[in-house]
Amino acid sequence: MVQNMKWNKYTLKTTTEATDLVSGMLMEHGIDGIEIKDNIPLSEEDKKKMFIDFLPELPQDNGEAYLSFYMEETENEDDRLKEIMEGLKELRDFVNVGECTIEKGETDDKDWINNWKQFFKSFTVDDIVIKPTWEKMKEEYNDRLVIEIDPGIAFGTGMHETTQLCIRQLKKYVKGNNNILDIGCGSGILSIVSLKLGAGKAVGIDIDENAVTASYENMEVNKIDKSLCRIYAGNILEDKELQDKAGYKCYDIVVANILADVLVPLTDIVPKHLKKGGYFITSGIIDIKENEVAEAIKKNGNFEIVEITRQNDWSSITAKCIK
Repeated sequence: MVQNMKWNKYTLKTTTEATDLVSGMLMEHGIDGIEIKDNIPLSEEDKKKMFIDFLPELPQDNGEAYLSFYMEETENEDDRLKEIMEGLKELRDFVNVGECTIEKGETDDKDWINNWKQFFKSFTVDDIVIKPTWEKMKEEYNDRLVIEIDPGIAFGTGMHETTQLCIRQLKKYVKGNNNILDIGCGSGILSIVSLKLGAGKAVGIDIDENAVTASYENMEVNKIDKSLCRIYAGNILEDKELQDKAGYKCYDIVVANILADVLVPLTDIVPKHLKKGGYFITSGIIDIKENEVAEAIKKNGNFEIVEITRQNDWSSITAKCIK
């Protein structure tokens, strides 16, 4: 019987202004996987990288920050903590590091970094199987279309209703040799589904640079030639050079599984890239914002809404480019 490895958890109390320097010092001492907890309001750039519609209300920022990190129980705790305290002492000359108290706890998780994987299991979207890369292939999947996904630190396992809504629409509208533009591609799952359904080429764009690595790795796992898909990091709403790279009036389908607040301004960008008669498939829309996105699409004048599908509290709007 294999016993779980025990990890000691340490929580360091410092200040928000010292967070970056303290984190850097910890990494220099071999500490990885630092968790930061503070009450600093999110910047607009941070909000754009979030994948939720409503952010929780935070208490007022009091300048305090808590940095949690882990060390194996077998490590020489005293020597490592002594090194960390010496590092904090040196930082005091440059920044207010606060009281620098360290509280110790313990976790039995053998692999706490990857512990989330226990919640990601194989599942189906109609006749398509979405399977984690670390699960064995089952015989019952032999006659089905199987998509293998490891999201890494990018967004997108396919389990969320919004992704499933997009997959169903792609099944309906993708035809052979279609060109697909996947905005907010995350793990690359929608690009991969499109190519597996017979699309000719796909371009994925995401504001998170981690999406580039995750998407290409998932392409390789699914035996998709990299020449069929290009992935770019950037903000297509603001970056003209990125819009140029994507190309104009050349896509049969643009799919965007993003927040409603991003879909609204995106509606003005998409017609530049979509062919006349092409489809704009959207999701990531919480039900109370469905009308807002639908009105933005109608107001644009380039689209005709052809279908609205729903799953639980989420909506997908599919529109046809008529100009």
